Amino acid sequence: MRDPLHADAVRTLKAWSAPDDEEDLLRRDYLDHLEARPDGVWRSCRPAHITASALVVDVERGRVLLTLHPKVGLWLQLGGHCEPGDASLAAAALREAVEESGIGDGLLLQPADDPMPVKLDRHAVRCAGRDQPENTHLDVQYLVLAPADAVEQISEESLDLRWFGFDALPTLTDGSVRDLTARARKLLG
Repeated sequence: MRDPLHADAVRTLKAWSAPDDEEDLLRRDYLDHLEARPDGVWRSCRPAHITASALVVDVERGRVLLTLHPKVGLWLQLGGHCEPGDASLAAAALREAVEESGIGDGLLLQPADDPMPVKLDRHAVRCAGRDQPENTHLDVQYLVLAPADAVEQISEESLDLRWFGFDALPTLTDGSVRDLTARARKLLG
């Protein structure tokens, strides 16, 4: 029997409509991974596992909250590994957003009635440290809205935490974060 988080990951990825053929291929790769690996959502699954992340957006001010990731050295969306208490991938993304942003109340997954991913991204990372082999994160990325009065608080999981305008993303970010921001901005209209 597969665990509830694994079942939710399969349901979510089957229900999600990829925006193009390339991302649909990635979606199918994620589903193949989950079919082959009952432990596919857990950090212990090697050489790849599902992760969940969230782009936190302050719509009123037209900005996104990014963390300077200590292992990667880039400004990224908030997110990480699934945990045993996570009821869904969306819940994992929201938990990570709350933990890493320090914004305790008011973060809302989008769409609120049935949160669905905005984007998928596959990337190699060393989960356990520099002396460990790379592992592949099969990241499922969500959109989270922050209240207008949200005050962020840096956590031990990042070197820095800052708001950046949609059109003023930092140099030390990557194409994936830029694409995620563009998609979020388009969804928010």
